[in-house]
Formats: sequence, C-alpha cells, structure tokens
Amino acid sequence: MHTAKPNIYLFNPTCEYAVANGHYSWQPNKLLQKMELDLATLPLFFAQPDDKVIVENIPGDAYLESLKSLDISSPGFILKQSITSGNPPSFQIDKLCPWGWSPAAHKLLDPLKPSCSEEFKKSPVFNWKPEYRNLYSKKFALGILKELKAQFPYEHFIADNLITQVCTTKDEYEILLKQWGKLMVKAPWSSSGRGLQPITKTPIHPKVWEKLLGIVKDQGYAIVEPFLNKQLDLAIQFKAEQGKISFVGISNFSADKKGQYLGNNLNGLPENTSPDVKEFAEFMLQIIIEPLQKTVEASDLTKMYEGFFGVDTLIFRNEYGNLKINPCLEINVRQNMGLLSLHLEKLIHQGENGIFQIYYNSGITFLQFKTEMEKKYPLVLSDNKIKSGFFALTEAKHDTQFGAYILV
Repeated sequence: MHTAKPNIYLFNPTCEYAVANGHYSWQPNKLLQKMELDLATLPLFFAQPDDKVIVENIPGDAYLESLKSLDISSPGFILKQSITSGNPPSFQIDKLCPWGWSPAAHKLLDPLKPSCSEEFKKSPVFNWKPEYRNLYSKKFALGILKELKAQFPYEHFIADNLITQVCTTKDEYEILLKQWGKLMVKAPWSSSGRGLQPITKTPIHPKVWEKLLGIVKDQGYAIVEPFLNKQLDLAIQFKAEQGKISFVGISNFSADKKGQYLGNNLNGLPENTSPDVKEFAEFMLQIIIEPLQKTVEASDLTKMYEGFFGVDTLIFRNEYGNLKINPCLEINVRQNMGLLSLHLEKLIHQGENGIFQIYYNSGITFLQFKTEMEKKYPLVLSDNKIKSGFFALTEAKHDTQFGAYILV
C-alpha cells in the first residue's frame, strides 16, 4: 500500500515576534507558551489523515472521539521532545508547515529537514534569510497598498490623506495627532491585535508615551493609522506557490475596539451588519481580489515565501459617512485564523452560521467554560455536521487555560 508522504504541522502563532527578535533561540513569554501548548492541535483541521502535528502532549482518546462525531479523521502526532532530543523521526516527509516561519521555527524543525522532499528543499521557505524579515512587517503591506492605489485608482479606496504612516519620533506622532485627531499605533511585527495602542484622548498620558516610544525603541519604528469608523473586517486568503498566487477564500473576523482579535464569523457576515455595508463588501471584493493578486505577485513575497497568507481589508465610513475600503491594511504571511475558519465552515450544516472563537479567561479554565457551554448550548448534529450548539475544537483538561470552539 502506497501512502503519501506526510506534511508536518506546527502551531506557532507567535512567529511575528520571533521574526522581530531574529534570534534562533527566541522563546515567547510564559502566557504565550501556554497558549501554544493548549492550542497545539489546531492545525489538524488543515491536515490530511496521513499528516502529523507537533504537540507537547498527545491528545486524549475522549477528545479524538469527539472529532470522529464530525467525520474528522485525526492526523498523527509527533512529540516536540522527540524532535529536539537528537533522534528525530526517520520517516520521509513532504513539506514542513508551521503556522508561520521564523528563525526560531527553523531551529525547531531543523532536525526534520533532511527527510523532506527534494521539491520542498528547493522552496524559498526551506531556509531562513535575513531579508525575509521585512515581509512580516506591517510596512511591507503599506508598500503593497501604495502600489495597488497607484495601479488601480478606484474611488472607493482609502484616501491618500488617511493612509498609514511610519513614525520614528515623538514629533512625528504629534503631527499625525494634529492631522487625524485619533490614532491607532501598531508595532510593525505583531499579530492578532497584540502590540496595538489606540489613542483617543489628548493630551497623551506619560505612560502611553512610554509605550509609543517603546515600540520605536524595540522595533525601529511604529506604524500609525488614523482611528477610523470601522464597519467590517475582512481577510482575503491567498496561497503563494512557485512564484504564482491563487485565491483561496474570504473570511470575516471581528476585533474589539482596541483592535484585539475576537474570532471569526462562519458561513456569513454578522447578523447586525447593515445592508449597505454588506452590499458594498460584496461589490468591492469582486473588484479587489484580482488587483491584489497581481500586485502581490509582482512583489518580493513570491520570491521569498511559499504557503498561505491573508490580506486584512477594512471597510469604514469616512467623515462624510461614505463607505470606503482599505484593501490592504495588513498582510499576515502565515497560516491564520481566517484560513482556519474557512476549513471550519465545512463542519457546519448548510444554511447555518456560527462563530469560531479563541477562549482565554485567567480565572476560569477552558474545561469549566466548556462544561457550562455544553449545558447551555447542547450540540445538535445532522449528517455529522453541526446544526446548533457548542463544540470544543481543542482539548479541555483540568489545567487548560486557552481553548478554541465553534458556537452555532
């Protein structure tokens, strides 16, 4: 019997911080390490049954049984310790598929590289190069946005005077504050709404100044946007392969007022989306996908990267109440929650919509939360698909702090 060579998956959502730091031995802080540990099995929703997911603990039978109720055949698992202990698994591998690449991810996966396919060894992601670092900065997305606006000057695109700026000094911050009134300041290398500082009140508190100048000190510059009247967040998912870019799908995510990632809507926009916003979103998405594809394809991304990536777009109202779009607010050069949500939509019964969320509450474990939610929203299946109710996507044990779930 011939089996396909497996792909090896790794959940490392802190990859942007690892890229910013640049050291092969970089480690996330304790809380983020716990997140990676608790959510380590998430890539199994991308994986084929022959593939393997790297984990620190093999998940328990009860959890794997729960996946079977939705017709999910779980891939195999590899213990992280076995890779780092000096006797890595010796089977043949097709590709290595971490959530995102970074020097630290390369160091961890290095022992598996000799077993990879010849084709993967030719891929730009097989080794890390210092120039790759810039791809992961929000400044790269800004370059794509400017190029996109120059090539395709659509009237619905964000106006030039509202485009993201790069700041390196207190004076530059103050000029933008005068110009825009309210700001959203971001660390160039950060993800899921971490490393964000909204500025809605003046004068700026000394503690906040410390944070703003700290971003510049840590990462060399800060990314500053006007604080816009946001209506909808969408992410357009693409795949880069052998210099070409293909469209994968569109995901809709929600973030709180501070820009922190909350979750994804599955099978449709949130019910409270106003009809004009829905219509504008559908109209604009038909227009921008191809220009985005062309612009990114002509950039350095296709030379330096292979794999999935998501382009965050923002629909907002300008000061006259007109709907506008920033077609390229950020580019997440990695697997991402939006891509995952497209895979999770397949688990939901046709005609139903739901949400996918990441759970964290320092006082209540994921197990306690899951027990309560299952009582409140019992799972109803039809043809092995979720018709309604709560479904835990990751394992809940007595010490699990982070979790992922679907609620339909």
